[in-house]
Amino acid sequence: MSTRTVIAVLVAVTAAVAIAAVAIDGGDDEAAAKAEPVPGLPNVEIVSPRNGSRHENRAVVVKLKIENFKLSPLHFGKAPELGEGHIKFSLNRVPDCVDPEKLERAINSPFGSGRLIGRSFDFPRHSGPNGVLAERIGSAGLYSPATLPEIYYERLPPGFYRLIITLARNDGTSTPFHGVTNFEILVDPRRLEGDRPPPPEPDCEGKVSSAEAASRIR
Repeated sequence: MSTRTVIAVLVAVTAAVAIAAVAIDGGDDEAAAKAEPVPGLPNVEIVSPRNGSRHENRAVVVKLKIENFKLSPLHFGKAPELGEGHIKFSLNRVPDCVDPEKLERAINSPFGSGRLIGRSFDFPRHSGPNGVLAERIGSAGLYSPATLPEIYYERLPPGFYRLIITLARNDGTSTPFHGVTNFEILVDPRRLEGDRPPPPEPDCEGKVSSAEAASRIR
């Protein structure tokens, strides 16, 4: 067995053990994102937006620090190579009113199968050139691909948002290495005319508000 193959096997085994540990402990994906990085394995650190941050200008600049993983624009969409690929940015707005049972499933789902998936903002209107590329490869509404450790989202309506960043191989297959952050877009006072009040909070009788849901799934 070649050295390259041995390294690949070790990386895969270590990643599998890490994921299994999360499942056994019952931790959520934020706990995984905050866990200490394993030396030698890929790691995603979210520089901005910080978890729980609030923004008034209807836009966010997302910046990452990637370790032990090479972003390879020239090999985008091509055959997988060990330790290289691109990034998948997936931004969704937390629904205004959440069914309590769905919220519990999201909280208790370490692998994300029960996540609260609201409206996607991975389209050209919101994620710019990355959204254009998403349309080209058929991932619009799912994720915006990137070969740089940053992306700019704009024209975001007020509400709570959940951003998931996943490292992917050249051919687009996801790796287990990811990061998660939650933030809020506030009503921009510059967009209110005169004494016009901000839009009213939605009536969530019998359900959980987006503010509470976002706080509980962080």
